[in-house]
Amino acid sequence: MANHESDDEELQVQFPHRMRTLSTSALDALKQFYTERDARAEQFAKLQAQAEEQHAAGQAKPLSMEAFTEDWNESQFWYSDETASLLARQLLNGATADTMIAVVSAPSVFVALKNILNAAGPGEPQPKLLLLEHDNRFAVFPEFVFYDFAQPLKLPGSHASKVDSFDSAHLKGTCDRIICDPPFLSEDCQTKAALTVRWLSKLPSSSSSSPSSSDGQQQQQQQPRLIVCTGERMQDVVTRVYRSFGLRTTDYDPMHARGLSNEFYCYANFESADWGWRGGKGRT
Repeated sequence: MANHESDDEELQVQFPHRMRTLSTSALDALKQFYTERDARAEQFAKLQAQAEEQHAAGQAKPLSMEAFTEDWNESQFWYSDETASLLARQLLNGATADTMIAVVSAPSVFVALKNILNAAGPGEPQPKLLLLEHDNRFAVFPEFVFYDFAQPLKLPGSHASKVDSFDSAHLKGTCDRIICDPPFLSEDCQTKAALTVRWLSKLPSSSSSSPSSSDGQQQQQQQPRLIVCTGERMQDVVTRVYRSFGLRTTDYDPMHARGLSNEFYCYANFESADWGWRGGKGRT
């Protein structure tokens, strides 16, 4: 039940000189705002407690993005379950227990990764995960690391048990698989997100390719597996800032749960059964 008396007290503290001039409808709207805010806080407190209990007990209850309402002002547009699962499977393909997977500003893919790994059998590998995200609601997950693209290399350490030894310095060069969905369709945002990806990427091993391999095979073997999902109009910027990764435009079109007016592309530095190169000859 909402505590309307405490709402009134809070309103009086925050708006001491305006209480007498606010209309009844305005006061009701403010009370409704605080009621909804308190309900969300209670919901996430329960979600955090459940996540901690499940983590401690090793339970595998499916997670859902329904608890995290999109904030369009923050440019939040969640993928459809099908798209999130497909991208997660590509990140997990061939991964081992030593693999580190970083999810940058794509929490719906992170949730899909968690669901796939939670449902995996006892003998299947469990790669380590990192979620770099600006929205503190996702701090209910132990793999959460607060991330602001405006400060691309300011990466505080995660409090996750699996990655608690990784502070800002130790995160550098640790990730074998990365997916990034920069929040804004601007060159500034795309470039700064690319700085973060470079920082996280594990350096290629000099022994990972042979002289007999083709240039494309060498590049794919040497570089971490990378997926970038962003708008079609960012294509020139994305392929330029990730040129060293061999990133190209795929023919896969990511879908969003509630649709998106901008045409959206998936870029990657590898082909798969789910995509080939846009305008190319097909898929592997």
